[in-house]
Amino acid sequence: MNMHSSHSAPFDSRELRDVLGRFATGVAVITTCGDKDQPLGLTVNSFASVSLDPPEILWSIVSTAPSRPAFEQHSAFAVNVMQEQDKDKVFRFAKPLENKFEGIAWRRGWRGVPVLEHALATLECDVKQMIPCGDHHIIVGSVRAIHGREGEPLVFFRGQFTSLRAAE
Repeated sequence: MNMHSSHSAPFDSRELRDVLGRFATGVAVITTCGDKDQPLGLTVNSFASVSLDPPEILWSIVSTAPSRPAFEQHSAFAVNVMQEQDKDKVFRFAKPLENKFEGIAWRRGWRGVPVLEHALATLECDVKQMIPCGDHHIIVGSVRAIHGREGEPLVFFRGQFTSLRAAE
């Protein structure tokens, strides 16, 4: 791969994606409620902390995602940080399925949002702001409830799932 400096010719989107892929991230399933209060969710690796005081986080969603309007219309969402053994769930929430929650243990949380029962961590949030940015929308959330458990996180690096143990 050709690495460019800030003074070089433009790069293409594949090169940018490859460089961004060198930043290891966790994997989360973001959930909310859609029409008639049905649970909706999607897989992301674009989750980050913004502030501890007040407690705020952010994540991004592609602007053309079918579930984006639900995040605009519902006032809350949950970030479900996934464990390394949850790849099957992550793939399920990454696909355009009719009922992504089939066979998934979950409960209603803050403002009724779906919370995945076996997530490594959950942050239940109010939507504070939704900001159009390029081909995505950045969603900033005010954290209202949290839960964490022991376990190993699912990690995404260089376009693949891995674990922290793989780096040892």
